[in-house]
Amino acid sequence: MDEKKFLKELNDIGATPYVAGGWVRDMFMGRTPCDKDYVICGTDEASFVAKFPEAKKVGSSFPVFLLEIDGKKCEVAFARTERKAGPGYKGFAVSFGPDVTIYDDLYRRDTTMNSMAWSPQTLGLIDPYKGREDIRNRIIRATSEHFVEDPVRALRAARQAAQFEFQIEPRTMDMMRQCGAELACEPKERILSEMDMALSAPKPSIFFRALRDAGLLETVFPWIFRLIGKEQSPEYHPEGDAFEHAMIVLDDVALLTPRVEVRFAALMHDIGKGMTPDDILPHHYGHEERGLEVLRDMNRVMTLPRRWYMCAEFAIREHMRSGKMTQPRKVVDLLVRLEKHPIGVDGFSAIVFVDNDGEQADCLLNYDRYMRAIKGAHKLEIPKNLAGPQIGEWLRQKEIEAYKKSLSEGT
Repeated sequence: MDEKKFLKELNDIGATPYVAGGWVRDMFMGRTPCDKDYVICGTDEASFVAKFPEAKKVGSSFPVFLLEIDGKKCEVAFARTERKAGPGYKGFAVSFGPDVTIYDDLYRRDTTMNSMAWSPQTLGLIDPYKGREDIRNRIIRATSEHFVEDPVRALRAARQAAQFEFQIEPRTMDMMRQCGAELACEPKERILSEMDMALSAPKPSIFFRALRDAGLLETVFPWIFRLIGKEQSPEYHPEGDAFEHAMIVLDDVALLTPRVEVRFAALMHDIGKGMTPDDILPHHYGHEERGLEVLRDMNRVMTLPRRWYMCAEFAIREHMRSGKMTQPRKVVDLLVRLEKHPIGVDGFSAIVFVDNDGEQADCLLNYDRYMRAIKGAHKLEIPKNLAGPQIGEWLRQKEIEAYKKSLSEGT
């Protein structure tokens, strides 16, 4: 059905509809609005179901329905209030019904920019907590004292700061600090979800810096927290400690690629420096091996997406080696692996380029030419007297010869 018919039929049962949350925020920010989420007041569930039998209920603790409106699946939720009744994000007693107002519903939300509603009937804005003003001032502000009741809201505030490049105001930062104890017990998939969205932001480092400033980074991402204060050689890293280096590389790689798995790999490329013994600082000998151990530990704790893990593993292991390789067989092995690897030459090259202050390894700079030569070796006729592993070794030798020839022709 179209929205006009939807609104009319809601009026028939005495319901008042609103659009709330991200769609309203994006409209006032001049961004392409996300999907519309409707909130309805003034009616009960039985009347709604009778009027819209095709609606599919997806909420368990309170009524949320999926309904096709203007050709899109839209969420239609009943306005509700929440009362903290136990630990974690499931520890809420939810109330809903005809008497719950849109103001009640908006009050329970996380930040003021998400606590606005729009009336599709009157075309009026409902903004009791000055979300539009905070958007104009580029501020992230908790809507109410309920912010601390769901600890993941602290991550959301940090993520919103990264997404929109806003500042978190001091009182909200204080409320984030209060979330630490409960946040340590939250399901890791909720934390990973916020990290995923933060890594997609224009400047992902804002997320991690905000968590650091709120005293939450050690609780949520201890592997990244350990980079703080790890001294680096000022000759190669005038920016400061290993944490600062990781943040700069992350943001600069984010400028080169939207791929989240590559951005994660950039974040993790020097993660082993957090485990460097203090007595050998500012050197970080062996940080690649330690980095792989840290990555495995992180994966044990929060089960990283497979592509994230693979890309981070490749970056940790290879980012220092690619520019130092001189033996043709090692270069060929790297290029052949890279050609099949999820990180791809574009992703790996972006990390190496940024990590080396704009300098690129020859094998990556001329990757296409070398790979054409290497693949050309596959067209050669294999000697008939070879079998099994001998064929693979012969082919590898021909790949190396083709690379060496291409290398000499390019000089």
